[in-house]
Amino acid sequence: MEGKEETAGITAKKKENFDEWYAQVIIRSKFVDYTSVSGCLVFRPDSYFAWEVIQAATDSLLKKDGILNTYFPLLIPKALLEKESEHIRGFFPEVAWVTKTGDSDLSEPLAVRPTSEAIMYESISGWVRSWRDLPMRLNQWNSVLRWEFKHPTPLLRTREFLWNEGHSVFASQKEADAEKDVIIGLYLKILKDYLALPGIVGRKSESEKFAGAVASYSIEHILPDGRAVQGPPFHSDGQKFSKAFNISFINKEGKQEYAYQNTFAITTRELGVMVATHGDDRGLVLPPKLARIQVVIVPIYNDNNKERVLKEAEKLCTTLKDKVRVYLDDREVYSPGWKFNEWELKGVPIRLELGERDINSSKVVMVSRTTLEKEAIPISDVAGRVSALLEKIHEDLYKKAEQLLKSSTHQIETYDELKQTIKTKGGFAQVAWCGNASCESKVKEDTGAKITNMPLDIQDKAKAKKCVVCGSPAKHIANFAKSY
Repeated sequence: MEGKEETAGITAKKKENFDEWYAQVIIRSKFVDYTSVSGCLVFRPDSYFAWEVIQAATDSLLKKDGILNTYFPLLIPKALLEKESEHIRGFFPEVAWVTKTGDSDLSEPLAVRPTSEAIMYESISGWVRSWRDLPMRLNQWNSVLRWEFKHPTPLLRTREFLWNEGHSVFASQKEADAEKDVIIGLYLKILKDYLALPGIVGRKSESEKFAGAVASYSIEHILPDGRAVQGPPFHSDGQKFSKAFNISFINKEGKQEYAYQNTFAITTRELGVMVATHGDDRGLVLPPKLARIQVVIVPIYNDNNKERVLKEAEKLCTTLKDKVRVYLDDREVYSPGWKFNEWELKGVPIRLELGERDINSSKVVMVSRTTLEKEAIPISDVAGRVSALLEKIHEDLYKKAEQLLKSSTHQIETYDELKQTIKTKGGFAQVAWCGNASCESKVKEDTGAKITNMPLDIQDKAKAKKCVVCGSPAKHIANFAKSY
């Protein structure tokens, strides 16, 4: 707390200068920190704790569905990366290469993992022989490095990030297709139950799909600044990679056949979406399940009653420690007011204030981080009241984020309205689209917005509409937005 890391409050306003506000919040709350390598962050204890919770919950659901964990090397030979032509074209600008060891040149450049298809599928091609070996559903937790962009945004767009890589191999397209709803449903559950985040599920356009995929699907978020962020994706890879890497098997009829594959992921980008969506002008607002400290107790005392107040605060901490993650802030070098501000900055969901007057009335003051409202509650009821408030905080955060998503999704009927909406309102401009890349490109050139995805639940509405750009019969309803 002392020296150069002395906590400073947030001076930027979220609605007035979102970018500066976001930068201040993630650093001054000690959620993450910068390093001397542009685009590469330090995950400090609070952010890494949140990621560990997400990782554990996701890992449990993946395993429950029969997906097994593995680990593959960080370095990928160039020859392997080049096996699938569309894949390498899509990733080549992002690849960082290892070309030397000491003073000696390597015989072949090695790519630092931008994604693991190449290194994994070389091995899988040797493991799959018969239909009896399928399905093969694997996952790994790792970091990847992608170096293509000039202006990284902490957590939302970083060069190195953490994620899960799910890679599935099936004997039929039908089996592979059936996995999509399972995995997307799994990710939606994690987003809702842990991060208090909603999203729009849809299919990517051809120009925006994953390099090498047959089709890509995503869960898209919108931030309070009106820009979109891609959440967890699912990619249907068909037989593209299996043909490139010779992942083939003898089917039940005794014939050689190429396998069908899927890939999917959730990343630490979600932590950035969480911060941006839930935070306020005081700092972080953490969903309770992701908070390393869920309840902080701040004792309020003077020299005359210090011993008594601290003793009662310790009792209160003992009462709660088996039910929630609680911390007693008994530091003497800071005033209660300073502590209030610090814990609000760090996003701790509940603060309990305990002074002599509270002890005399057998009560404690409970403060919600989301509303900052204070309520004196009986100490005898504290465990139940704290648990109930933690649940309410999560529900309120999700409802507020849902309302943001709803109010940021605009149904657009004309091209002028589309351009004006992107320019003045931001958010998702939902339009009828003919499916032609030329119309998609025109919107991007005129507005800077791209198709984030085509929402799966409203595609039937396209039948009676005409493309907002060219006037031809529409094939899709697409969401255009500026994005990170």
